[in-house]
Amino acid sequence: MSLRQFEYALAVAEEGSVTAAAELLHVAQPSVSQQIRGLERDLGVTLFARTPTGLVPTAVGRSFLRDAEVAVRAARRAKATARAGADELEGELVVAAQMGLGTRQLPGALRALRRRFPRLEITVFEEANPVELERLARRGAVDLGLIGGPCGEGLYTGHHLGDEEFVVVLGPEHAQLAEDRVELRAVAREPWIRFDQDSALDGVLRDVLRDNELAPTTVARVSQTATAVRWASNGLGVTLVPASAVPPGFEHLTRPVLPAVSMPTVAAIRPDAGPAETALLEFLRQETWHSAGFSGDGSDPAHSWVTPPSTTSSVPVV
Repeated sequence: MSLRQFEYALAVAEEGSVTAAAELLHVAQPSVSQQIRGLERDLGVTLFARTPTGLVPTAVGRSFLRDAEVAVRAARRAKATARAGADELEGELVVAAQMGLGTRQLPGALRALRRRFPRLEITVFEEANPVELERLARRGAVDLGLIGGPCGEGLYTGHHLGDEEFVVVLGPEHAQLAEDRVELRAVAREPWIRFDQDSALDGVLRDVLRDNELAPTTVARVSQTATAVRWASNGLGVTLVPASAVPPGFEHLTRPVLPAVSMPTVAAIRPDAGPAETALLEFLRQETWHSAGFSGDGSDPAHSWVTPPSTTSSVPVV
């Protein structure tokens, strides 16, 4: 077995056909077919089943592909590390951000990283579900994660970047815009625009409402912070989002809340992180982060893939 075979199998799984995988990999179709047959022969199993809609992984194929993805990413990181000494860093860096965090800070840090390592391929995705984020991290599919929570026991080390303060977004005619801060009880009877129920952001709002003994009406659920802000700005309801997630042009419709709501922003990387992750962490530290403080107890199990931070980190240790 070889890493090339792993890459071919992953491409077939992603594209659903040998022809499309060959186009993605810029190789001849017979080469992909031959490599897949050889891999299945070496393993003694069938990795793909042929269906009317294309090739799909079998049950054993799905298990194999999960480990194959980890192996391919590890090989790319090793290659990138080996070339870093000459400032010719290559390979792929995968960054995962909990939805709503680092919306303003991450682009600047990534731009600086690309200037330093122009040949580095960077993949960024935003994940609303903290459980899915943890699953990807445990598979080794994430090089650096931006999460809104303290430390648990796991594979990554957390580095505290700052604290993200939450703001309420109101319609342009709302009377509470005359206030510097909005008491949550003052908008308790308003219809609320909320997020998907399994998202970390909706978990924050759910805890805030529970802690303040509020039970407002939910008028809508959305998947993106920008959507929630825009809908609130049109008077559909009110919403609660991280301050940095407010799109430009809508800041005048936001107010901090009483009692204050904030969440620590943590960059999670492996203890043996390579030069790309290390450089990105330093660029993230140079960005401006809110420092409203965090009153949590540091026991959020949704972020158990983060290990206790070093002594230089101010993330609560559990």
